[in-house]
Amino acid sequence: MSSPPTAIPTGSWVLVTGATGFVASHVTRQLLQRGFKVRGTVRDQAKAQWLIDDHFKSYADSGSYELVTVPDLSAAGAFDEAVKGVSAVAHIASVLDFDPNPNNVVPQTVAEVNSVLESASKESSVTRFVFTSSIVAAVFPTADQDGVVDRNSWNEFAVKEAWAPPPYEPSRAMLVYAASKVAAEQALWKYIDENKPNFVTNVVCPSGILGEPLHERHASSHGNWIYSLFIEKREMIDTFQTDVALIHVAAILDPEVKDARLQTWGHKAHWNDILPILQQLRPQRKFIDDYPETFYLKFSTDQSESVALLKKWAGQEDWKPLRQIITEAINNPYWKTE
Repeated sequence: MSSPPTAIPTGSWVLVTGATGFVASHVTRQLLQRGFKVRGTVRDQAKAQWLIDDHFKSYADSGSYELVTVPDLSAAGAFDEAVKGVSAVAHIASVLDFDPNPNNVVPQTVAEVNSVLESASKESSVTRFVFTSSIVAAVFPTADQDGVVDRNSWNEFAVKEAWAPPPYEPSRAMLVYAASKVAAEQALWKYIDENKPNFVTNVVCPSGILGEPLHERHASSHGNWIYSLFIEKREMIDTFQTDVALIHVAAILDPEVKDARLQTWGHKAHWNDILPILQQLRPQRKFIDDYPETFYLKFSTDQSESVALLKKWAGQEDWKPLRQIITEAINNPYWKTE
């Protein structure tokens, strides 16, 4: 299929923060495959060299891919050099240490968003800005709650619980992470409203992310929770899909997508939907029979804009089927568990 018109010229530079991450690496790959150049930010160049040596070497050799070091993403002016000459910014990096103390997570996450926004606002070449938020910025999934999530939904429950008085027990970590996504996304929209920068802003709100790892360090990461069923340490459930990167790319490139908050949840599924597929794909391995505490997400949201972008930019009628997602993940050469 022919490629739709793009908001930035083919061959333009796109800045992708958090370049070593699961989502960022997929966004990078899709942008490079579409003829764009990518500059990825990393905190430590030496630890990120595998991106050039192992995966994007041909693009790096041709001058289409490069890394820049930004040691402290929250520092004022941290991205001033990184944004020079780029046409778009995808701010995917986030604080992912799951510290249960909100004082160590929320202010830093907000500062990082404001830092990259400030730098992008000062660079006249930037015309598109995409921020990676999360389903948990809008709602905290539980077994007994339902409702409809829309553009104005915010996870006030997580914010309240995250900032409750100490002690900061490990069980609070996910609430703190959710509160940081709420605060960061709200800070972004506040900045856009007050400063009115000369770029289009879109937000992508994914749910749980599963799929093909692009490097061995992604095979057992938080971004590939299927691995947890192999090692039998996962009880959390969620909604799964692997088209998140494509929605990011569309949010960057599609001239018709403006000021959007794209809910990107994919198909509803839980661990007991995944187990039979794993058993079929790996019959020699013994899995538990089921997860008695698992549940389907009862909240709903309008994903029609995201699904339309899948069709427009990839010819897909819908999210990838769950079986395809799992097969791509565990049949990947980086998957180490048989």
